[in-house]
Amino acid sequence: MSKLVPPHGRAGLKPLLAPEAERAEELSRAAHLKQVPMSSRETSDLVMLAMGAYTPLDGFMGEADWRGSCVDMKLSNGVFWPIPITLSATQDLADTIGVEEEVALVDGESGEIMGILEVTEKYAIDRTLECEHVYRTTDEKHPGVQKVLEQGAVNLGGRVTALSEGVYPAQYPGLYMRPAETRAMFSEKGWSRVAAFQTRNPMHRSHEYLAKIGIEICDGVLIHQVLGKLKPGDIPAEVRVNAINALVENYFVPGTAIQSGYPIEMRYAGPREALLHALFRQNFGCSDLVIGRDHAGVGDYYGPFDAQHIFDTLWDGALETRPLKIDITFYCRRCDGMATAKTCPHDNTNRLNISGTRLREMFANREEVPHEFSRPEVLEVLQAYYDSLG
Repeated sequence: MSKLVPPHGRAGLKPLLAPEAERAEELSRAAHLKQVPMSSRETSDLVMLAMGAYTPLDGFMGEADWRGSCVDMKLSNGVFWPIPITLSATQDLADTIGVEEEVALVDGESGEIMGILEVTEKYAIDRTLECEHVYRTTDEKHPGVQKVLEQGAVNLGGRVTALSEGVYPAQYPGLYMRPAETRAMFSEKGWSRVAAFQTRNPMHRSHEYLAKIGIEICDGVLIHQVLGKLKPGDIPAEVRVNAINALVENYFVPGTAIQSGYPIEMRYAGPREALLHALFRQNFGCSDLVIGRDHAGVGDYYGPFDAQHIFDTLWDGALETRPLKIDITFYCRRCDGMATAKTCPHDNTNRLNISGTRLREMFANREEVPHEFSRPEVLEVLQAYYDSLG
């Protein structure tokens, strides 16, 4: 009997990827179906459904689940869900698709057939309602809001049979792990309490400190990297992998940290996205999620600790995975070590803070980055990347 947290919904993992023996025949059949192109976000959501990360969903949401997840953070059956997982189509295309018709789901960028959708609903959404509830803003400069505004006029809801996980298994061998695989690995290690550390950036000393707090409290940490599409200017996943490997190999006790990656495309929804991150980490087998400053935020749309506070608004039983709330972390020269605002009594003049913009400038100009900010092995990997940009 596993001692790990149960999958969300308590009904077991629900990966939607068709068995390998059936995929060739299903792909052949899908080639003759009407095609619905997916945005990069929709494609990443399909892969999350395929691997079982979005358990207990069985496809793209119908109208009641869409509205419930936006307004009440609940599916129509009462199960907690904080962000809608939907598929849109243009009005012209939707008009040609009948309810109960099967359609092929196609990656809009690569043209690959990714799955089959059995359409059970067609409905229009209130974009303002979704943006106000999920993103707390209707500002089209917000990258998540922009994605909602770019959606087609009609959402298609229904059951999904996934036929591909895209490029991820081949591109990230050993890193791309499905929930069933991380759960098996944790069980083999004898872990029952596991902290997830979410990252879309290389890990500097503050990130290292957060991850190690997770190890102190739990049996180990899953350093869980975003492999999906990010904002312009973000460090590519391959570079982050090498930088994090250098950090773990040199500064973590062997066997206490596992690096893995997952295919989501960030929505930058701040507090709501923090809840979604906790939900699918429960499916991966993690009991805790490290929530630091401005988790999954962008710009000034959210307060620095809104993503922590939102967990306090949940009802009993909504989530098994809990937030590991940690204050702003930094290196303090007076303390002569890593600290947080809760443990360091000194003012900002003693605290080493380097913004992402300033750090990029330092790499571009080959300025020396203080060792108190980042480990030399990590800096070596990042400097080589910036040098390659010319």
